[in-house]
Amino acid sequence: MSSTAPVAPRRTALDALHRSLGATMTDFAGWDMPLRYGSERDEHLAVRGRAGLFDLSHMGEITVTGPQAAALLNHALVGNIASVGVGRARYTMICRADGGILDDLIVYRLAETEYMVVANASNAQTVLDALVERAAGFDAAVRDDRDAYALLAVQGPESPGILKSLTDADLDGLKYYAGLPGTVAGVPALIARTGYTGEDGFELFVAPADAERLWQALTEAGAPVGLVPCGLSCRDTLRLEAGMPLYGHELTTALTPFDAGLGRVVKFEKEGDFVGREALSAAAARAESEPPRVLVGLVAEGRRVPRAGYPVVADGKVVGEITSGAPSPTLGRPIAMAYVDAAHAVPGTAGVGVDIRGSHEPYEVVALPFYKRRK
Repeated sequence: MSSTAPVAPRRTALDALHRSLGATMTDFAGWDMPLRYGSERDEHLAVRGRAGLFDLSHMGEITVTGPQAAALLNHALVGNIASVGVGRARYTMICRADGGILDDLIVYRLAETEYMVVANASNAQTVLDALVERAAGFDAAVRDDRDAYALLAVQGPESPGILKSLTDADLDGLKYYAGLPGTVAGVPALIARTGYTGEDGFELFVAPADAERLWQALTEAGAPVGLVPCGLSCRDTLRLEAGMPLYGHELTTALTPFDAGLGRVVKFEKEGDFVGREALSAAAARAESEPPRVLVGLVAEGRRVPRAGYPVVADGKVVGEITSGAPSPTLGRPIAMAYVDAAHAVPGTAGVGVDIRGSHEPYEVVALPFYKRRK
């Protein structure tokens, strides 16, 4: 008999710093990551009211270059990547031939023939393999750059002021879903106005050797306005309040973008064929004629917290399933996202509950997101 030794989680360039700050660490998608540093509620509220600093170096960066880089990405992904201007970014998805979602992505156009695809940590190898396979016949190269970057994020209403104190880059001119090269605290970085919290903020792609220096500079610059280090736990409640999907919960290979209510990311009008076009065209037609289960928000009337997989019930029948649930620090009540039958998806629908260990707890159906920041 042979046995396979467990693989130790990978560690980011900031691992020692996280431990020195007393972070509770967790294995996430094969990485040892900070879950929280103290109170996840306090970290969550800091991002909503001030600013939080995250290590997101587990995300997967893949570079695509060459004369046909745009054509390759148009073929491989569901979005119209060729129409993205240099210095801009786009949210999109990569699907299987049957339309199932392999991952949701952000694609940055760094130069005329150079793109950076950022995949979720759990799917980075899957996305890389798919892009390499789909590159056949295109004059373009796909490069695994996961070890080339550390990724830090500053999120919250105070984040622009914090970053402005450390860079000469034109942050006022940097639109949402855009990125520009610059230096932050003397560190070369791709400065992107993106995030996963529902707040204004920035994601900074830097060399791993520069990560600790940049973290310390951001910490010092943010101290006067109350910036705190934040872990993955509050990142999850922040994105849940903002109604942002999480792969493996709201998005899976069993769902198409149309099933997830995100059919807008599929661009049938773009030039050329793309993987999944036929299946997604059929899914779009089905969504028109036979509405699938709809992703909705649920707000608890009581205090019990729903978790992924719990049944949504109405009139004694199961009408849906929770995909994500947690206490909401902003609303002060438990919230959840769930796929429910179209007949029970209208905000304000009466009689909807969640089966929490045999007890049917009442919930209010609401439109997503639960929270929108003030501009």
